[in-house]
Amino acid sequence: MSTETPGIDPLLALRAPRDPACDVFLTGTVFLDIIFTGLDSAPVRGTESWARGMGSSPGGVANMATALARLGLRTSLAAAFGDDHYGEYCWDALEQGEGIDLSMSRTVAGWHSPVTVSMAYEGERTMVSHGHEAPPPTGTAGPAPAPGPAAATTPAPGPAPVTPSAPGSAVVTSPAPGPVFPHCPPRARAAVASLAPGRSEPWVAAAARGGALIFADVGWDETGRWDLDALPDLAHCEAFLPNAEEAMRYTRTDCPRAAARALAERVPLAVVTLGAEGAYAVDGRTGAAAEVPAIEVEALDPTGAGDVFVAGFVTGTLADWPLADRLAFAGLTAALSVQEFGGSLSAPGWAEIAAWWQLVRTCDRQAPAALERYAFLDDLLPATARAWPLRRAVPTIGFRQ
Repeated sequence: MSTETPGIDPLLALRAPRDPACDVFLTGTVFLDIIFTGLDSAPVRGTESWARGMGSSPGGVANMATALARLGLRTSLAAAFGDDHYGEYCWDALEQGEGIDLSMSRTVAGWHSPVTVSMAYEGERTMVSHGHEAPPPTGTAGPAPAPGPAAATTPAPGPAPVTPSAPGSAVVTSPAPGPVFPHCPPRARAAVASLAPGRSEPWVAAAARGGALIFADVGWDETGRWDLDALPDLAHCEAFLPNAEEAMRYTRTDCPRAAARALAERVPLAVVTLGAEGAYAVDGRTGAAAEVPAIEVEALDPTGAGDVFVAGFVTGTLADWPLADRLAFAGLTAALSVQEFGGSLSAPGWAEIAAWWQLVRTCDRQAPAALERYAFLDDLLPATARAWPLRRAVPTIGFRQ
C-alpha cells in the first residue's frame, strides 16, 4: 500500500471522546489467496497452463478488513488463524502491514490455513478452495460456521497457552477470562456481516443493540428458495448490499431498481450493485434514490472488488456523506482495486485515490458532468499527489531480506 498521503481520517470531524475505539468490526474466515492472472482462457483438462502473473495475499474476510483499514477506519477483526506459515504470514500482513486490530482473533494449533487458488481470465475468475472448519474457542458451544464468520477470543499477552488434546487434533488457544466474542462483540460504530439463509449469528443482534450500524451482503442461495424471511439478521441491518441477480431473486422482480425499492421496505438502506452499469440505492427512510455509473477500467484481477465496494460505502455512510457520493466513492474504490493483483493487497488507500483524482482532472476530453460527480473528493484530498500509476505492495509471501 502507498503511504504518501498519511493522516486522512474520513471521520475526523465526527469523532468525540466517548466514541467507540473501533470504527468497524467484522468476523469471518481468512484464506491465503494464490492468484494467477494473464491466462488466455480457462485451464483445459489434461493440459498445463502458464499464467503471466501470480501473487499471494490474505483473502476471505481479510479483503474487507484491509479495504476498511486503508480508508482510515479503525478496524477490528475476529478470525481464526492456522499455526502454519500461511497463518503467520496472514496475521503479520494484517496486523503489522495494515494496522488491523487482531486482539479478538486467535491462532489454532494443529489447524492449517484455508487456501484459495484464483484464476483470472476474460474479466472473470474461477476459484478452487480448500479448508476445514476451525474448532470453536474454548468455552463456546456449537461448531463455528464455515465458510462464514469464525469465532474468536482475545489471547493473553505472551506465548498463547493451549489446552490438552488427543494426538493429531487441533488445539485451541485458551481464551482470556470474562465476556469474549462471539458472546460479546466489541463496541463499534459499524459492523459488517455476511447473511446466509437459515443462519442467525447472535453477535449481529448484540452489535446492533450496542449501537453499531450493521452492513450486510449475501451469497448465492443454494436452497433455491430466495426467501428474505430466511435471513433473520436482516432485521438488524442498516444497509443491505446484494448484487442485481440476488436482489431480483429475493424480491421476485425483473428489474434491479425495482428490487432495490422493494428491499428498502425491509431495511433503511438498500444498495444493489449493477456490475458494469454501476450501482443503485434507495433510502428507505426518505424514499430518496441515487444511481452512479461504473468507472470503465481494464480489470487485471476482480478478486475482492465487491468487498472493496462495501468498504467504500461503509466509509461514506459513517462520514455522513450524501447517498450519491457514497455510491460514487464505493464504485471508485472498487474500480481502482481490480487494476492490481490480490483481493486484499489491491485495495486502494488515499494515496491511490488522490493520484487518480489528480490524473482524471488533467486528461483531455473529460466530461464536466463526470468530473462533477467526484468533486466531493476536493474536500478530502490534498492539493497535490504523486503521479499515477503508483507502485503498489508486491503480493507474495515473505521475500528474504
